[in-house]
Amino acid sequence: MSTSSPITVAYGDGIGPEIMEASLHVIQEAGARIDIEVIEIGEKVYLRGNSAGIEPSAWESLRRTKVFYKAPITTPQGGGFKSLNVTTRKMLGLYANVRPCVSYHPFVKTKHPVMNVVIVRENEEDCYAGMEYQLSDTVMECLKIITRPGSERICRYAFEYALQHNRKKVTCFTKDNIMKMTDGLFHKIFDEVGADYPNVEKEHWIVDIGAAKMADTPEAFDVIVMPNLYGDILSDVAAQIAGSVGLAGSANIGSQCAMFEAIHGSAPRRANQNLANPSGLLLGGVLMLVHLNQPDIAERVHNAWLCTMEDGIHTYDIFKEGTSKQKVGTKEFGDAVVARLGKTPHTLKAVHYSAASPKKERAAGAQKAAAKVTLDGIDVYVAWPSLDTNRLAEAAQNANGDGLELLMIDNRGVKVWPGGMAETLCTDAYRCRFSAKGRTTPKQTVALLGRVLDQGIEIVKTETLRSFDGVAGYTLAQGQ
Repeated sequence: MSTSSPITVAYGDGIGPEIMEASLHVIQEAGARIDIEVIEIGEKVYLRGNSAGIEPSAWESLRRTKVFYKAPITTPQGGGFKSLNVTTRKMLGLYANVRPCVSYHPFVKTKHPVMNVVIVRENEEDCYAGMEYQLSDTVMECLKIITRPGSERICRYAFEYALQHNRKKVTCFTKDNIMKMTDGLFHKIFDEVGADYPNVEKEHWIVDIGAAKMADTPEAFDVIVMPNLYGDILSDVAAQIAGSVGLAGSANIGSQCAMFEAIHGSAPRRANQNLANPSGLLLGGVLMLVHLNQPDIAERVHNAWLCTMEDGIHTYDIFKEGTSKQKVGTKEFGDAVVARLGKTPHTLKAVHYSAASPKKERAAGAQKAAAKVTLDGIDVYVAWPSLDTNRLAEAAQNANGDGLELLMIDNRGVKVWPGGMAETLCTDAYRCRFSAKGRTTPKQTVALLGRVLDQGIEIVKTETLRSFDGVAGYTLAQGQ
């Protein structure tokens, strides 16, 4: 027998302690080879004045064990308290969020009896980079960050997951018909990485119609990989249409550390009543056991849970007269799963987990030559409260010179000068695009900003316009 693996456990808030107690009871009775370190996180830590909700000593445990089994927590209302989930994902580099969304027909009500979809969500980039600005009195901005390294590792993770779990297809969802550079990069890298997996079917959908197809015909999909925002939304949708968000566990995987949890919240109104369903956290624990390379224990726990479900022993949230046979509490549900350890289901499909194969080192490709970068101009974001576009154009044109000229003004991405339309809604934040005649330099763009200020124009932000190997690294405005 292999040696035990250290894990860090947090009992959390609300229903957290009850469902963690039940889940650990099942996992340990199944023979899990784990050594537990308990840390305190969440509401009590927040209310002691720690805005992160986690103490330095807890970080030390997490960095030592590298595996976090976490019950849901309560974040106090009001400003100043940071999301512990987001903090943990970013601090520990947990770049992949994995959520299996499975229906358990006929024992749990669902419109999709054969649904078995895994959502793989990029966990660190996209709009969740948290880079936001107020540009003017009426306009806010959120920057969407998509990188080549971040996209490559999440796409590769999705294909590797498909291989390990005998999945046949990986689908990518993006909106690259609109966001041609950010989502376009994600789609391009998906195609590049997919070429390394010739035996896995691959496809791409635009996220809106893909989401509609998933909601209507989820059996059309197997593994779906997405940037952060789409993945956050659609993984909850997938869990709900499968039957219940309360039944879904999730894994957050990094190159060094991993976190496992239920996807639901702490439900403080149900706390300390022995009512809550521990299934989501328990199935998160199954994912943890697979990660710890204890597939034998993961299989025992998961199949015992499936037997409990098909025997009709259900907590209040999924109990249904005529289908369910016994309504039980949190503790009793855990005991029922323990009583079925070693059994396999008859109606629901039994699960089988294999030991992880050693990771194959991929030969490094030829080092890509650095792109030749040229400076084409500068976008100057300005606050212009009067909303007089023509007056702004006159003032901005007075700043022309030294090879840089005003090419276009837009508002919320829509061109309003030259040749704007009266029907276009304008706010008090504009973008003035100055383009270079021939080549320009950073010093020339900085000098331009001085001339813009001399015209009484308030500058709030700038973005340089650069081309890479002759390809523009910026988009046109709508109507430009």
